[in-house]
Amino acid sequence: MWRRTDVEPPVLPETFPLATVPLEEAVARQFRLLEATAAHFEGDQLFTADAGVVPGPGRPRTTARVEAVLADFFGAEDAALVQGAGTGAIRAALTAAVEPGEELLIHRAPVYRTTAVTLRGLGVRTVEVDLNDLEALRTALGSGRFRWAVVQHTRQRLGDSYDPGEVITACRAAGVRTVVDDNYAVLRTPAAGVELGADASCFSLFKLHGPEGVGVVVGAGDLIARVRHDNYSGGGQVQGHQALDALRALTHVPVMWAVQSRVGAEVAERLAAGEVDGVAEVRIANAQDRCLLVRLDRPVAARLPAAAAEFGAAPYPVGSNSRYEIAPLFYRMSSSSLDDAPELADWTVRINPMRAGADLVVDILRRSLAALNEPKGR
Repeated sequence: MWRRTDVEPPVLPETFPLATVPLEEAVARQFRLLEATAAHFEGDQLFTADAGVVPGPGRPRTTARVEAVLADFFGAEDAALVQGAGTGAIRAALTAAVEPGEELLIHRAPVYRTTAVTLRGLGVRTVEVDLNDLEALRTALGSGRFRWAVVQHTRQRLGDSYDPGEVITACRAAGVRTVVDDNYAVLRTPAAGVELGADASCFSLFKLHGPEGVGVVVGAGDLIARVRHDNYSGGGQVQGHQALDALRALTHVPVMWAVQSRVGAEVAERLAAGEVDGVAEVRIANAQDRCLLVRLDRPVAARLPAAAAEFGAAPYPVGSNSRYEIAPLFYRMSSSSLDDAPELADWTVRINPMRAGADLVVDILRRSLAALNEPKGR
């Protein structure tokens, strides 16, 4: 049982959640995806898949068709499926775009850990600018130092408020091309980076209920051609059955995420109204995936995931909205968020409803906090 001390609890910063897609619009997106599918598949092609470095396309024909569907759906010139999920997609795009030693413009914030590894491996020289300050961004862009910029669609810092569309537009006006990390944002927000004018959107299809390890780069034809040229090895190809599996899964994601966003909003409203004892503050945030940040009235955040697991919650992620994750997720804050605000670690948990309704999420939180408040040995 935790005993109250004189430790002053931290306060959650104001967050600026990205807009979500209403349910009716999500249904329309599902239908549009199937229209794009019908334009590139016929007959039994949706039931059969090939494999290998097929002469001509240099990849499975089924994979090429799925790539055409995705390019069509996102209004892009081309798309390339890659191995390595979202990290592999970002790595493939940046490898195709920048040269070792080149300056690359990035946001002044903790870099997502796997992206940092990619940047280190490429040997680029990153230059930081605060994307929340549009004038500072325009000044940096006007220096003529940069060919490329990287924009993370979701928030790297809890207090980030920049509009990704405005950032991309400013880059385009200065002749600077953009690679957008659209993980956790694509199909949940009204438009992906490439739909906002970026040269590439990179994201994981595993996070969209697809098979493990499959990612995609959607964007400008010259960049995608380079990605495809670099990925010439048969072992690096996304095989036809993987591509079909990803496409099938993608068809229900827009509606699934619209429902999840609605549930998250309901949970936040109920917690803010005081429905659960032990909750001090709640924020909706795009801290990686769209989630609830729940600041407790005592520093038991590290113990809460294990307690919640006893009542049916998932205590850690697999792919953050992968096909494996159906139970509500009760977990620590993301590493990049903790790098930015380490004082929140003992007090704050993130909760994602996943496929559950608000009643279950609230019930698990209430029972978990009550269990943590019980004396040991009971």
